[in-house]
Amino acid sequence: MGNGPSGHLRLFSALPFFHSLHIAIVGLDSAGKTTVLYRLRFDEFVNTVPTKGFNSEKVRVALGGSRAVTFHLWDVGGQEKLRPLWKSYTRGTDGIVFVVDSVDAERMEEAKTELHKIARSPENQGVPVLVVANKQDLRNSLTASDVEKLLALGDLSATCPWHLQPTCAIIGDGLKEGLAKLHDMILKRRKALRQQRKN
Repeated sequence: MGNGPSGHLRLFSALPFFHSLHIAIVGLDSAGKTTVLYRLRFDEFVNTVPTKGFNSEKVRVALGGSRAVTFHLWDVGGQEKLRPLWKSYTRGTDGIVFVVDSVDAERMEEAKTELHKIARSPENQGVPVLVVANKQDLRNSLTASDVEKLLALGDLSATCPWHLQPTCAIIGDGLKEGLAKLHDMILKRRKALRQQRKN
């Protein structure tokens, strides 16, 4: 009585470190989503193939100081035929990571359309978005301010908190900083929702 597995699970689920944050990683095909996932999971570059469905990993990340957070990351394929599935993964998430290829200026308009579609869907209202400007190590990559303009991030509604993080997923530059910002936005949103419920 109380010593069985369910008793232990209840005890653990009450502890804050046991909870993982549910995060969907989306973006156009070839943006580097799976590279981001496995860099975070294994802290090394993993050669990847196009994702036909999704990849899922639980990752514990040290975010500075004594803060370590567990993220349950869902990396969803970005080919056009798979994009209608994104809403199944973004619904009910704590945060969304939208990865863009900083070198692929020609597809920024397409990326913008998909990003705004996700951010504006009713079920994602208020869900924080981390925009990862990937491949910043390449010589002809767009600057962060160019990416911000081309994706029209300023036009995202006031109910969609966002942060743009320049990164290089292959070596991991910028990824932990981006996740720290996403984590801060998630905590801020939770606090606001608790306040609303009180009122």
